[in-house]
Amino acid sequence: MLQAEIKAFQNQVVSWQKTHGRHQLPWQQAGTPYAVLVSELMLQQTQVATVIPYFQRWMASFPTIEALAQATNDEVMAHWQGLGYYARARNLHKAAAYIRELGAFPKTLEALLEVPGVGRYTAGAIMSFAYDSYGPIVDGNVRRLYARYFAIDGVTSSSAVDKKLWALAEAFTPSENCRSFAQGLLDLGATICKPRQPLCEQCPLSNSCLALSQNRVDELPTAKPKKLVPVKPGHFLWLIKDGHILLHKRPEKGIWASLWSLPQVEAQSPWLEEAKLHGVFVHQFTHYKLDASVWLLNDVATKVQEEFSGSWYHKNDLNKVGLPAPIRSFIEQQFDVKPDKT
Repeated sequence: MLQAEIKAFQNQVVSWQKTHGRHQLPWQQAGTPYAVLVSELMLQQTQVATVIPYFQRWMASFPTIEALAQATNDEVMAHWQGLGYYARARNLHKAAAYIRELGAFPKTLEALLEVPGVGRYTAGAIMSFAYDSYGPIVDGNVRRLYARYFAIDGVTSSSAVDKKLWALAEAFTPSENCRSFAQGLLDLGATICKPRQPLCEQCPLSNSCLALSQNRVDELPTAKPKKLVPVKPGHFLWLIKDGHILLHKRPEKGIWASLWSLPQVEAQSPWLEEAKLHGVFVHQFTHYKLDASVWLLNDVATKVQEEFSGSWYHKNDLNKVGLPAPIRSFIEQQFDVKPDKT
């Protein structure tokens, strides 16, 4: 690739972003490396519109990296509940403790990659958005844009294509106007080079886009082969006492790690022998669908509490702990509790 072509690409992205890109996102206004870190972890697997209120509540409660490092696990999870992919919250909490121990926020790509939970994309985003410095980024939007612009065949998450995309990102990322360039790539992917019905006639890169010139926009990027999603049963216990519900904290590893939940048992559990079906719910994970049954138990609350090291929570205090979204939704339906919007 000729240097003149690279420079033209950079200039087109930067110019378009300054005129047509997004400039009012709350993390853009903050502009600190901590705000960028929080926003980027929240934005993984989650839409911008969903993230904005979570980000605002998070920054109000944990305005600095020190405040987050001092927070308890339950406080962190309570602020994250509903966003899903809870490993992101645990990584963010670990990152805060690590950075507080360092005494200052890292300022190089190499140092940022040492922070727990920070990968190549997040490190590049912090360099670009917080420091306005060289920071290559490759996320879903950039993968789609590059796959079309350079007419790259193959599933973009495959190791071979991933390597090619990062090489292009490193070559095309400028050393100036880094913030505008990175935001421009993301904005083009989100608003112009969309997964379906892209607005090619409005794209500043249309004159040099290979997919457009080859009439392959609709077939790129290459779709992942579809997999059959298995269904797994789940059994949960429902125990109520004076308006309180028994919850237990799940292990630090596995599904819903470190979150509070209804006690879960195996299908062969003796607790189910005298139980009555109280309700059901279904939840779609990335790799399987949970087909859950919730079982009502009577007169055994103390024994169950002892076995699961459970705690009783009043129905109006559920916003104080992190609950998996389907568990929270089920409980609120039973108690007819309005979801907390604060």
